[in-house]
Amino acid sequence: MAGPSSSFVPPVPPVVPSKSKRRFRLDEANRTLPLVSRIVRDIVACHHKITQMQQTLAPAAKSKKANQANATEKPEQKELETAVDRLQGFVDELTTIGVELKDYQSGLIDFIGRHQGRDVYLCWKLGETSVLYWHELQAGFAGRQPITTLQESD
Repeated sequence: MAGPSSSFVPPVPPVVPSKSKRRFRLDEANRTLPLVSRIVRDIVACHHKITQMQQTLAPAAKSKKANQANATEKPEQKELETAVDRLQGFVDELTTIGVELKDYQSGLIDFIGRHQGRDVYLCWKLGETSVLYWHELQAGFAGRQPITTLQESD
């Protein structure tokens, strides 16, 4: 995937996608899932809330009358900015752990792992019980392969 959620309308300021250089072995990635899944659940919920707020605010912002009324910041806009900051905090938590967020809506994340001596992604999605798939760095979600084919030893 090119970036988090292609249907996501970026809030202002935009949330910066996570990028990690930490490498995980499969067992390490699975051990982080209790914490990671809680954070990802928060990300998905917060993203949903932001999307709803943006949809509510967008029509008002388009009308000429609303633009004149927006000379002072509305409480709804401040609430949106607070939610975006909160979302960025969750993404930053994942980055600190060493996890890359790939999709805000589905809760798709990647851990950098190793397969036959090269970097790959260990792929997990909210709702899965463990890391069940891996894929090449450029392959994306469509290139997911069963974890049973992963060869971590060099």
